[in-house]
Amino acid sequence: MGCLTRTSWRCARIGWRRLPKRAAKEKATGRKPGGKPPAPPVEGPRPTDQFNLTDEESRIKPVAGGGFDQCYNVQAAVAAGSMLVVATDVSQALNDKQQLAPTLDKMMDLPAVLGKPETLLADSGYFSEANVKHCLNAGVAPLIAAGRQSHHLSLAERFAAAPEAPANPTPVEAMKHRLATPEGKKLYGLRNQTPEPVFGIIKSVLGFRQFSMRGLEKANGEWNIVTMAWNIKRMFALSPA
Repeated sequence: MGCLTRTSWRCARIGWRRLPKRAAKEKATGRKPGGKPPAPPVEGPRPTDQFNLTDEESRIKPVAGGGFDQCYNVQAAVAAGSMLVVATDVSQALNDKQQLAPTLDKMMDLPAVLGKPETLLADSGYFSEANVKHCLNAGVAPLIAAGRQSHHLSLAERFAAAPEAPANPTPVEAMKHRLATPEGKKLYGLRNQTPEPVFGIIKSVLGFRQFSMRGLEKANGEWNIVTMAWNIKRMFALSPA
């Protein structure tokens, strides 16, 4: 299926489902909502839709700095301390929310001799109540940012005392409280210095900036080879002189 076809169809379908709400609002207020009413989804491609002839399994995705590109969604779980990649995945997803659970499951399936993760650090792109519960069900403590955090906190905010723990907290409330404690802040601070250098070195030192293979299965295989190369390089650096 063409990537723009899929995106356009999803938008139309979501808008079409809002028609009952739009009609109810018009009836309650006596005023016609602004803008054109959403059109129902149309089956099949339209004349303006596009199809990628190079790799039909890739998707058009927004990229950092603005704009769009033909991409896959690449995941890497990195162990704090060693900075070794312990789990990988490549998908067609437009965001990261649905990628936490399968990546965590891969980590939990690793041989017991390698140990099991105790805490999972992730940015706000992975936050959802379902992901928090999935971590807890796997016996892993989640520390997932629930929203975008300011990079320029005042001294009072940076060294503020931990708030009181809420009574009978939900899993999300308990996680948010832990993130606000000195221990939680210290642990979450490891997130920037753990996976980010790995991706940066893979791009700038190993020179991997785009896939050479076509198709989701081959892209997964290529990403596994790239992260394996990183791990070999990293293990050499970790080995005693």
